[in-house]
Amino acid sequence: MESKLQPKIIDITHNSKYEKYLYRCLAPMPFRKYANRQKYLENAIPKGFHKKLLIFNGDIVGQIEYAPAKVSGYPITGDNTIVMNCIWVLRRAKGHNFGRKLLEDMIKSEKEAAAFATIALENHWSPWFQKSQIERLGFKPIDSIKVAHKTKHEGQTFSIHLMWISNNENAKPPTWEKQKLLEGENFCLAHPLYRPQTWKGKIFEAK
Repeated sequence: MESKLQPKIIDITHNSKYEKYLYRCLAPMPFRKYANRQKYLENAIPKGFHKKLLIFNGDIVGQIEYAPAKVSGYPITGDNTIVMNCIWVLRRAKGHNFGRKLLEDMIKSEKEAAAFATIALENHWSPWFQKSQIERLGFKPIDSIKVAHKTKHEGQTFSIHLMWISNNENAKPPTWEKQKLLEGENFCLAHPLYRPQTWKGKIFEAK
C-alpha cells in the first residue's frame, strides 16, 4: 500500500476530477471557466500543454504548468523549447524540495526538448516568480526588461527576466517579444503580470 507521506505528481490536463485546478490554480479564488483561460486551454492542450499537481499526505501543495513555446502563456520563442508558465509550492510545504521535484518531472516528461524557458521577477511586490527562486531551480537569466505597472504601486519599477535551461549541447537560447510582454498576461487570473480583461493596450511601461 502506497504511503500518503510519499509525494505524488499527477497530470491533470485531461483529468475531469481536477478540472477546477486548470482554472483556479492553488490561489484562493472561486472556480469559474473565465473566457480568456478557456480560450487559451482549448488552443494549447491539443498542442502539448500540461498541468500537473503535487500531492503530499493527501493534500495538494504544488503545481507546474508548461507548454511548447508556440502555445505558452508568454511571448517566448525557441526551437524545440518548452516554456514553464508557472511553478508554485505552497508555503506550508516548504523544505521538501517539491519545486525541484516538479521541475525534474517536467524535464523527464519532455526529454526530447532542447531547452526550457520561463520568466522571473525582481523587485516585484508579489512573492511568485521571484528571480532567486527560479535560479535555485537551475534557470539562468539571458535577458531582462525594467517596467512599471500603469495602475498599481505608482513609482515602483521591477524587472522581468527571460530565463532558460539548456537540455542539450546544441540548444539555442530562446528569445522574447518585449513589446508584447508589456501587454501583460491573460492566461491566468492569479498571475503577477495579469492584465484585466477590461484594460485596453499595454498594462506595463518600459523604463
